[in-house]
Amino acid sequence: MARILITTDAWHPQVSGVVRTLETTVQLLRAWGHTVDVIEPTGFPQVPVPFYPEIPLCVMRPGRIYERVWQFRPDHVHISTEGPLGFWVRRFCRRMGWRFTTSYHTRFPEYLKKLAYVPEAGTYAFLQWFHSRSSCMMVATPSLEKELLQRGFTPPVRRWSRGVNLSIFRPRPKVAMPYPRPILLYVGRVSHEKGIDDFLKLKTPGTKLIVGDGPARAALERQYPDAVFLGYRQGEALGEVYAAADLFVFPSRTDTFGIVVIEALASGLPVAAYPVTGPMDIITRAELGALDNDLAAAVERALRSGNPQACAHEGARYTWENCTKQFLENLVPIR
Repeated sequence: MARILITTDAWHPQVSGVVRTLETTVQLLRAWGHTVDVIEPTGFPQVPVPFYPEIPLCVMRPGRIYERVWQFRPDHVHISTEGPLGFWVRRFCRRMGWRFTTSYHTRFPEYLKKLAYVPEAGTYAFLQWFHSRSSCMMVATPSLEKELLQRGFTPPVRRWSRGVNLSIFRPRPKVAMPYPRPILLYVGRVSHEKGIDDFLKLKTPGTKLIVGDGPARAALERQYPDAVFLGYRQGEALGEVYAAADLFVFPSRTDTFGIVVIEALASGLPVAAYPVTGPMDIITRAELGALDNDLAAAVERALRSGNPQACAHEGARYTWENCTKQFLENLVPIR
């Protein structure tokens, strides 16, 4: 059994695919007998990102991080995010001559450009530098791997997919809901960079149902009074909403995967999305949904061609056990 150190700037109470991936991976690794330490923001002084207040930036003495890493004596080090914690653990590994792995979860260049007008080129240059000394950069999909290699990222790239809790996200009998059908579902952060505006402005019949929260929620509720905002749902309550809907709409152009897409499939829900990284790797045939640069056209086709049984069968292929095995196989010894 191995001693595995994971560093992440994304952790509870954030609600995101990155947090869910890391949390589930750590739980399974420990259940399989590995010793895992997670260096995460809890316990360090934090300041909120001005344009993204749900994400804190840690402000700490590097010595605290170095001491934590040294005392744990890891066999493997994985740096999951490119924030302050990841930066200092990377620096420690470089000083010690240790090998480490990294992962690419989030399109920070696109987010920073949209939210704070930061040029993409500078952010991509930083990310290329950050991952350049990694012994393995883990990515979720083939299309993301191809894109990053074309942008000049140099580390060896290996796959680290995502999973679904099939005890929660599963087909269920359609329950009566007090909204006109078809029910079009969105699950995720209620923020403009997620493309939710593209979803809400669609002129489609039925009801738009939004699960999640975020800085744009209050304004969007006022702007789109016919949409139904449910706030956060977790566990069985979230699974029930998925199964009760008729179609899942994923309007983001900037996600690297979209765990919510495979949760929808596992629930027997076809998906409508743009043909971008993530959806184009998952929605590969008409019975699973539709991809189109015209989101309204994707919705129309997905409602017509989607097959709930085929969706559930496809979604069941994505298990956290397989993902965690991939993660283990990608790790490298520090020396």
